[in-house]
Amino acid sequence: MRAVFLGTGGTYPCTERNVISIAVQMGKDVLLLDCGEGTQRQLMQSTVSFMAIRWIFISHFHGDHFLGLPGLIQSMNLNDRRRPIDIYGPAGTVKLLSQQLTLGYFTPSFQISLHDVVPRDVIQFEGFKVIAGEADHTVPTLCYSIVENDRPGRFNAAKAEQLGVPRGPLFRKLQLGRSIRINGKIVHPRDVIGEPRKGRKIVFSGDTRPCKTVIELAKDADLLIHDATLLSSEEKLAQGFGHSTAREAAGVASEAKVKALALIHYSPRYKDPSVLEEEAKSVFRQSFAPRDLDEYIIRTTD
Repeated sequence: MRAVFLGTGGTYPCTERNVISIAVQMGKDVLLLDCGEGTQRQLMQSTVSFMAIRWIFISHFHGDHFLGLPGLIQSMNLNDRRRPIDIYGPAGTVKLLSQQLTLGYFTPSFQISLHDVVPRDVIQFEGFKVIAGEADHTVPTLCYSIVENDRPGRFNAAKAEQLGVPRGPLFRKLQLGRSIRINGKIVHPRDVIGEPRKGRKIVFSGDTRPCKTVIELAKDADLLIHDATLLSSEEKLAQGFGHSTAREAAGVASEAKVKALALIHYSPRYKDPSVLEEEAKSVFRQSFAPRDLDEYIIRTTD
């Protein structure tokens, strides 16, 4: 599981960074979180192929989060894409994007399926699910939790051999969850396979003030990607525009007991986001402020 920060800024593109878009690698396929203007060019400079994108989740319909969609879709078309793509977003997604994605003289050569999502929806995919929540912004906004399915427990080969099971096909049967008979006794998978191992989890806040929904979604997450538009000296301004400060984002991460916090959506006023990182670290040590095209890999721990 890999997160690639294609764009980390908010409001509008600036010379230091592009606006919001995050690619999450899920096996061979990519799930894209938001698609601000210029995302297709960011993809071309990254390690992610835009043709590998299978799903796009839009948090809300402020321009810096979705205006890159028409260009990205048309670039896919020009590169002879045939695989379908599914685009999810808050209520109104189907109506809005069905018009926007076909701007100009353009007919897609592949299937584009649009989906309205409401808070508490759970969208199941092979190997993982996406859970939607309601963020606290100035317009309807969704936060998303990407949760990998639990993995099977570890197979204890030494224990199996102690029970008289020889290495080979019988090992495989047990690993597939089938009981076997050996030397007149039955060996069950539970005898040689440990408890299921928890899947990895990434949570994306979208634009939001600090809110309980994000805290609940992010509980014990491997990575929380959270709005950190301004420093705490501008807290009133952040609140008024429906955003969080770096300190507030760190407070959410601390309360949710996440393993790491990535700050995003930096105001263009900050040429260097390290000041936001420094503030967040004073509250939550495992905070970092990624730059455009930075990557964060979540490895299995057992």
